[in-house]
This record gives sequence, structure tokens and C-alpha cells, in this order.
Amino acid sequence: MIAIVDYGMGNLFSIYNALLKAGGDPEIKREPDFAGAAGIVIPGVGSFGRCMESLRRFQEPLEQRIAEGTPVLGICIGMQVMMEESEESPGARGFGWIPGRVVRLPEGVTVPQMGWNSLEIKRNLELLDGINPGDMFYFVHSYHCVPSDKTAVVATTHYGVEIAAVVAEENIYGTQFHPEKSGPKGLRILENFVRMVRC
Repeated sequence: MIAIVDYGMGNLFSIYNALLKAGGDPEIKREPDFAGAAGIVIPGVGSFGRCMESLRRFQEPLEQRIAEGTPVLGICIGMQVMMEESEESPGARGFGWIPGRVVRLPEGVTVPQMGWNSLEIKRNLELLDGINPGDMFYFVHSYHCVPSDKTAVVATTHYGVEIAAVVAEENIYGTQFHPEKSGPKGLRILENFVRMVRC
């Protein structure tokens, strides 16, 4: 079973249906109980501070499962909350699973970024099996992650500045784009995640 964290703000049914199509067995979790979950997805819609307020009650069980090696995938704001802090919500603390911060997109570009952008792949990762440099994915965001350790960045895109599009740290993964809205290539990433949690 792949648990989808329901903190009242995520785009639950799009990711639920996409995981089903990818061969997974998703289950929406409204309570912080991940017993039996082989993988966990934190979907993303909303502001950093409000999301963390809603997610805080899930933190301890999430971190317990991470320590046990359960793969966790964060999507869009679900990736951003893995950082320590965000310019969007000064004073709000993220999970800090991946050291770094979230900053606003630069001056001179339309905010939010909304549309398709290509990936530049920095290193191999099982989550990106079958994904090639230049493949297009769908982004909707006004802020982007800046990990302290650049080795956490697996793939980037460019939108006025180089943006971390995929990050990974051990069994923690994040995509700034929405794989569930990114057509066949996005589905391939979710298929890879399903395969990973079954290994």
C-alpha cells in the first residue's frame, strides 16, 4: 500500500488516480498512521506555512517510517516542506529532512511558473529510470528549493535561474513538478516509485 498524506490541502484525487494507473495500491490517510505502508506520498497544494501547520501532526510517524527505510515522495509543496524554511512563510519551520531553504522565483519571470519545462538530469536515480534529458514536465509554483548540499539535486530545470526539479536524500525524494499532471513521462516516474516500494 502507498499512503497519500491528506493534510487538507493536497491534490489528492489526481495523485490517487495516477498511482492507480501506475500499478500502485494507494490509500488516502487522514490520520497520522502509516502502518502497512510500503511507500508514502506527500502531495502539494498551498502555502508553506499553512501546509506545515497541517502537516506537523504527521511529522513523528513520517520520520519514524523514514528511519525504517520507507520511501517518501514529496510533490511540489510536498517537496518544499522537506527543506528547513521558506521565504514564503518567514518563521515557519519545515521538516528539515533535506538541509536547505525555499526561495521566491527571480525577478523578470512570470510568477507563478505555470507550464511545461524540460529536465536536465544531473545524476542517475531509480526514480528517473526511463526519463531522458529534455523530457517535459508540468510545473506550477512561485518558490523553489535551494538545498545546502548540491549533491541532493538530481535534476534541474531553468526558469530565470536554475531550479532544483528533483531532489533525493537516501529514501527521501521530491519533485517540484507534478508527475500526476505530466502525461506519460510523469506516469513513468510514478511507475518507478511503485516499483521501488515493492523492492
